[in-house]
Amino acid sequence: MKAFLIIAISLLGLTQSLFAQNEYKASIIEYQHELNEEYKNLKESPLSSSEQKAFAGHHFFPIDEKYHVIAKFEKLPVASIYQMKTTANSIQDYDVYGVATFILDGKEYRLNIYQSHQLRTQEKYKDHLFLPFTDQTNGADTYSGGRYIDLKIPSGDTIELDFNKAYNPYCAYATGYACPIPPKENDLPLTVKAGVMLSK
Repeated sequence: MKAFLIIAISLLGLTQSLFAQNEYKASIIEYQHELNEEYKNLKESPLSSSEQKAFAGHHFFPIDEKYHVIAKFEKLPVASIYQMKTTANSIQDYDVYGVATFILDGKEYRLNIYQSHQLRTQEKYKDHLFLPFTDQTNGADTYSGGRYIDLKIPSGDTIELDFNKAYNPYCAYATGYACPIPPKENDLPLTVKAGVMLSK
């Protein structure tokens, strides 16, 4: 009887784990679908009308849950304005809002998280945070200029970083945009095989 209970509990735990994995995968597939639909929308897409007709969807790395991490979050005191360079040789004003520290493949990494001065004045984006980063896939499997992740201000001392939701700046698809250039502090010395791949 005791052995039966142990087996039953183990099977229940396995079932719950598989359900959580499937639920997570479904959420990323939904995100990928929404991103593709955005690029098919004439009002939101950086693609030209002819490119939109040919657009069959982004190329994504296989969904890998190891790139979904819960990072320690440290909110930083308000300091001087961080002026982030853009691809148009202009400057955009941000605050270095906080620092995320996380473990990936047994090593610790830190990334700065930013808040846009312009976006935070809009009700829709008042709690929006911005994570631009580069990694060792850039220029080969992913866009050479790095990728972005959108975040929200966390309520506690942790923050969810999901590299499966990493996406390209509009500059990967068209000219004429002023895309923030990820600061050198956010260069990850590893290959992040998650999220949007290089446009083909």
